[in-house]
Amino acid sequence: MFKELKERYEKYASDPVFRFSTLIAVIALPISVIVNYYAGMYATQRASNSVTDIILSNIPVFDVDGIFIYGSFLLIVFILSLLILQPKYIPFTLHSLTLFILTRALFISLTHIGPFPSQTALDLGAVSSKFIFGGDLFFSGHTGIPFLMALVFWRERVLRYVFIIWSIVFGITVLMGHLHYSIDVLSAFFITYVIFHVSEKIFKKERRLSLRA
Repeated sequence: MFKELKERYEKYASDPVFRFSTLIAVIALPISVIVNYYAGMYATQRASNSVTDIILSNIPVFDVDGIFIYGSFLLIVFILSLLILQPKYIPFTLHSLTLFILTRALFISLTHIGPFPSQTALDLGAVSSKFIFGGDLFFSGHTGIPFLMALVFWRERVLRYVFIIWSIVFGITVLMGHLHYSIDVLSAFFITYVIFHVSEKIFKKERRLSLRA
């Protein structure tokens, strides 16, 4: 297995598109996270009143602390593991995530609805708590990111369904915990679908690389 993995990296390391695009992606992704951080702070500071919701107004708050937090960390580890094992996906996946995060940063900067009054209590660590604001609602990143990964790995049938199920579970989780409004979850699927196809148009070489046999 290690020999095969080494051969994969040697193969793609010799590809100038892979080298240059991966370098740009590794630089751009942290920048997008920083932009999203300040957008979240801005949206929270500007947050207005909460609104009623057809689902949240009719269900109690459920304790989804574990799924929300540990599920997120597990998703990150799972994606990183896939990229390490399949380096051909690295450039396009990172670029797509960057575009996703920047798009979401723009959206939450434009929309300042306050969080729903009743929410599940989240037991956050010192680091993770800095990235949970309360006003960064539209649209749901927990729902959108696994769905984006389902689209990226669409040809890998098992991974496709794993990520789709992950996205649905996260969508249900944030609704049960009253952490997102219904529109945040539902819109995430449509917006993410558009983001993916925009990524395919912008990063054509990287997409072709990811689809190589």
